[in-house]
Amino acid sequence: MPNPLISYFQQFRYISDEDALLILEAFQLKSFKEGEYPFKGHRVCSEMYFVCKGVVRIATHNERGVDITHFFYPENHLCTILQSFNEGSITPTAIQACCDAEIMVITKTRLVALYTQLPYLHEVIDHVNQQHLIHKVNVRNRYLGEAAEEQYRLFVEQNPDIALRVPLKDIASYLGITPQSLSRIRKNIR
Repeated sequence: MPNPLISYFQQFRYISDEDALLILEAFQLKSFKEGEYPFKGHRVCSEMYFVCKGVVRIATHNERGVDITHFFYPENHLCTILQSFNEGSITPTAIQACCDAEIMVITKTRLVALYTQLPYLHEVIDHVNQQHLIHKVNVRNRYLGEAAEEQYRLFVEQNPDIALRVPLKDIASYLGITPQSLSRIRKNIR
């Protein structure tokens, strides 16, 4: 059975068996239970993650301590805290498993070494990161100016699988509403 990471990269470029082996040797597979953090935040994010199974969320706490979900990444997505990863800067943002997850992890040091061996991989990952940023902006722009009920409808329409697998409190924080408001919205939609 093909590895999901290699299959993912092959959407963008052919990967030989030899190159696939180099890539897989550089990544480490880790398991996280729901609520655990692949990256806790408040330090430099020096790892990149590929979600094999499960869903992770990118999240912070605002100045009042309110939990804010910025984005969800389901299976077959690369993710990191990009600014921290690229610049080596400390970030308050965390990555948390929303359900049990299997994630392939590579450190920045190992990734840079892999780029030396496979220079095309740098282009592939840069392209993926660019596409993720554009997608995030487009998704967030669709929610602008919409009432909370319409935002929830859009979220479920665009992410039916995620909506079924992540805690409602995480969806509420993503939409910028309270869990109680989301419960009322869901009750009215049925």
